Amino acid sequence: MCERYILVNTLEQIESRFELPHQDITFTPNYNICIGQFVPVITDEKPHEVQLFQFGLTPFWAKKEMLLFNARAEGDSNKEDNPGFKGSKGIILKPAFRKPIRSQRCLVLASAFIEGVKDSRLSIPYLVYLRNHKNPFAMAGIWDTWLNPQTGEKVSSFCIITTTANSLMQKIGHYRMPVILSDNEERKWINHNTDLSRITAMLNHYDSKLMNAYPIDPKIKNPMENDKQLIQPIGARLLTEDKKMAFQIPRGAGYHQARKAYQSADTSTMAERLDLAKAKETQAKDN
Repeated sequence: MCERYILVNTLEQIESRFELPHQDITFTPNYNICIGQFVPVITDEKPHEVQLFQFGLTPFWAKKEMLLFNARAEGDSNKEDNPGFKGSKGIILKPAFRKPIRSQRCLVLASAFIEGVKDSRLSIPYLVYLRNHKNPFAMAGIWDTWLNPQTGEKVSSFCIITTTANSLMQKIGHYRMPVILSDNEERKWINHNTDLSRITAMLNHYDSKLMNAYPIDPKIKNPMENDKQLIQPIGARLLTEDKKMAFQIPRGAGYHQARKAYQSADTSTMAERLDLAKAKETQAKDN
């Protein structure tokens, strides 16, 4: 499960990391990305642009908003979440995901993600990051566009694909993790010409030796909380590492001056979406 993550890199850092041309888009560093928010992704449809999509996928055929935030790589298989599972990737058969996994894939941009102990969830949260200042990085996502039958609004949304837990996640006490793509997988993931067999072969857990984690304030549970104090460590890192190589808020992270305002980012709309996200958290499942 991955229902919270952060993105605190600047637009310029994202453009440099993913070799994108300079563009006009506005977003602020987000220390608590949760379901319902509009956040940056790179899609197969526009692989050289950053776009703002809603976190929480609603399939094009849905009669009402669904906000599916995760898609299990194994589909209906591996219900025991066995970390050694080697079976088929049943995501290709799931009604909500079988079209997007084939033709609507995206890079979900992140500086780190947040997971909690299985039974306690975000009451005992950890910030999980890639070592050696590797941020931003890309999680494997799928997207779709839904037409709201009541308002006529078109909403492009996405979810994060999850897989079995590596040893670091097991140390936290969590049973799943997002699929994190390696550098040489990122462009293949958003390339329409990549074979489906190659796509499903990417849906594995990331090397735990390249990751680390530390406990953070459980205030992260509140979708309305969003500042850098939320991700400060309140305990020791799970793995020993040189402090110089540990996760740090990237230099320059701060409000990115508006060059073009995002049309749905008014305060009232965002507050409504956060309220909806909070309500959905008690209902949503890792599909």
